[in-house]
Amino acid sequence: MIHYYIERNGVYISMNKVVIVSDSTCDLTKELIEQNDIKILPLYVVFKDKSYKDGVDLTTDKLYEMVDELKMTPKTSAISPIEFIEFFAPYIEQGYDIVYTGIGSKISSTLQNAATAALEFEENRIFLVDSLSLSSGIGLLLLKMCKFRDEGMSAKQIKEEADKIVPNIHAQFAVASLEFLHKGGRCSGTKRFFGTMLRVRPVIRLKDGILDLDDKAYGRYEKALDIMIRDIISNQDKLDYENVMITHSFGDDEAKYIKEHLPEELKSKIVHLYETHAGCVISSHCGKRTIGILYITK
Repeated sequence: MIHYYIERNGVYISMNKVVIVSDSTCDLTKELIEQNDIKILPLYVVFKDKSYKDGVDLTTDKLYEMVDELKMTPKTSAISPIEFIEFFAPYIEQGYDIVYTGIGSKISSTLQNAATAALEFEENRIFLVDSLSLSSGIGLLLLKMCKFRDEGMSAKQIKEEADKIVPNIHAQFAVASLEFLHKGGRCSGTKRFFGTMLRVRPVIRLKDGILDLDDKAYGRYEKALDIMIRDIISNQDKLDYENVMITHSFGDDEAKYIKEHLPEELKSKIVHLYETHAGCVISSHCGKRTIGILYITK
């Protein structure tokens, strides 16, 4: 059993080391994942009867090539309980406690499968945090959890603090085309037809863990980006300036536009303004040029 100690009111308390675990939908850069020692399990992208591990067997550019070649959008599938058990077991055996957060419970069955796997181990060794989010909304939460770990918090304490942050994660995305949402069953054929004709630019926000078409612009795609920019500006008085994410799927021009149009006064206060790229699972459901601004409020 591996232990480390923290001092509390003159008393040294023994605690297990902590491993932070997530899944491939967190859309953090490889550098951030490595720097913060986050362990990642991949979800799956499925074309016909063949499954690919997100970010392992399949890259986002290859995903879009296959969509064009096969004339179909893929399905996605969760990490199974067996995979979680096999992943958790070596860390538990080495004396680590585990805190897992990943794609929200109202979007995927992944968290429920992690909960099933946790039952195979001793109580209070694996702690689960429902991010109620996706993409770098999870990533923002993970960076906070890693900070808590590095400050010496126990796995239980990290979960408790992370649960407090979850309601304050803001995740919003502008979608360039309704095609992927339509093919994935996320909007009706009628909505897609009129949306295409009227050049609707949807802005989707996560509300209580559910994706909601919360706003829309008409005409130029930049108008949808402006909606998201105004949103973060409206929350700047309570913004957590430590980390802000701009995450996209082949939306380099859109990311540049957002960076250029965020007020300099606001940008100067943000400690880390990260640009990250959406993985295969997220891109499977939104399509090219989808882009989000994600942040935490205090």
